[in-house]
Amino acid sequence: MDFFLLSALVLLAVTAIMVTISKHMGLGSILGLLIAGIIVGPNTPGPIVTSEVETLRHFTEFGVVLLLFIIGLEMQPSKLWSMRKEVFGLGSLQVIASGVVLGFYMNFFVESLGVAMLIGFTLALSSTALVMQLLQEKGKLNTEHGKNAFAILLLQDLAVVPLLAVLPWLSTQEQSTDVSWIESLITVVAMFALLIAFGRYIIPKALDKVAKQRNKDAFLLLTLLSVVLSAYLMDHAGLSMALGAFLMGMFLSTSRYSFQIESSLEPFKGILMSLFFIAVGMSIDFNAIFKNPWIFSTHIVVILVLKALVVFVLVLLFGGNKSGAIKLAFLLNQSGEFGFVLFGAAKALGIIDDNLFVVGIGVISISMLVTPVLYSFGCTIANKLANLSQFSYFNTENASMEQKVVVAGYGSTGKVIAKMLKNSAIPFMVFDINTNEVAHGRKEGLPVFFGDITDMKLLSTIKLDQASMVIVSIDHSLNAIKVVKHIKENYPHIKILARALDIKAMDKMLYAGASWVIAETLESSIRTGEEALSQMGVPMDEIATLLEALRKNEYELIREMTKE
Repeated sequence: MDFFLLSALVLLAVTAIMVTISKHMGLGSILGLLIAGIIVGPNTPGPIVTSEVETLRHFTEFGVVLLLFIIGLEMQPSKLWSMRKEVFGLGSLQVIASGVVLGFYMNFFVESLGVAMLIGFTLALSSTALVMQLLQEKGKLNTEHGKNAFAILLLQDLAVVPLLAVLPWLSTQEQSTDVSWIESLITVVAMFALLIAFGRYIIPKALDKVAKQRNKDAFLLLTLLSVVLSAYLMDHAGLSMALGAFLMGMFLSTSRYSFQIESSLEPFKGILMSLFFIAVGMSIDFNAIFKNPWIFSTHIVVILVLKALVVFVLVLLFGGNKSGAIKLAFLLNQSGEFGFVLFGAAKALGIIDDNLFVVGIGVISISMLVTPVLYSFGCTIANKLANLSQFSYFNTENASMEQKVVVAGYGSTGKVIAKMLKNSAIPFMVFDINTNEVAHGRKEGLPVFFGDITDMKLLSTIKLDQASMVIVSIDHSLNAIKVVKHIKENYPHIKILARALDIKAMDKMLYAGASWVIAETLESSIRTGEEALSQMGVPMDEIATLLEALRKNEYELIREMTKE
């Protein structure tokens, strides 16, 4: 236990320092995590947290599974279909062109052309974990080059399957053929059928059941179960676990629980992804690198340059501008985590020797290490190019950051507000924890989602910083005040309109930071008095003067009248 606590203490201390330095330099947290892994890894002098690097990396790869699941939650089937040109066109050509080019390059160092091509296609696969995390950190997922990056990475995940399938053909070892291709095909079809059944029908119904009970623990466990189940089904079919998680997420993306699911899993994803990058840093064997530093450095530079050139040319051929092509080239020119799997399997089958395996793992790890710096450099060049262009490229980086209104609560007041916003063509989202109310709103065709607006993780998940106004229409005053206070502290630019039951609750909300507060009991009293005076024949201008006096300075006159 003492060793475990000491290891955890060293790991957290080193990681915190390196991530802070990396972010301070504007390079994001990933570079800091990779360097922290190098420092505490077994291949450098200093504190060693663990020597079981491969085991740690296998465990933390579940973070990649969670990442793809969350991306799937944001990718509805219709949206994916609209990207079919980029996925199957740009993605396929990137894998094929990069694989062939790198394969011919590796043929100078490997006797067999088949093995050289296998290595080339393995190195052609970029890091889904690194790229998507970088794009998320920098808020670039919805940009043009962010969407193209996702499309290419998705196709690369699919490309792992045929690459694993050809490994036995290249091996000189005896292979058992207990399972025929027909049985394998049946298994794949059966696993996909189960995935669709669980993703479209069983999991949503189970979530609906626990949500009605307002059982947060069961909701979280069921969400984790859906991720693990999807990963297991695809792994059993011989496919990518990350692909299975992505598909499950995509099935649940149309569910009214999608935002709550994402906010529930975000902490787990963050921890596992951080450990994954630390494990990658630990994998870098400097002893092997220093044996042949010139050859190793040449491999790194050539692979990065060749992949960048292929991506740059393909993006231009598919109608992209030079600015986006440069960003994508510097983003996708590294090799990725699937290379660990493919090189490991190739080594087990005797296709590559230990020396080639160590070099391959080192090339992948170092290329991932330099990517945050290269991407930052590429963005700088691309932005300068865009500014200098005589055509003045449109800035599409923030095109998707559409201003919207977030409504907390879909009760009687929330329903009226939602209808008014819809009729005025103002983008909005509504959140409520009452599943019946959420279901009613969805039937009306309104963007009503299940979600606890007092959960601060949810506010981050729905990108509240992009909202122009939050309307708090929650019956529970304490929860409403908590939401107002948190939004004001963390998103001071957002206007907050709230409703309160009485003048005391109104004062508390104003003190918490609400821009405006409507006190229901006061307004209903004023409206009742207005109608009574009108029926008694009092002129409308006199009534208007009286109402203005009652509402002046946050109901100051009423405060004086109701003092005890």
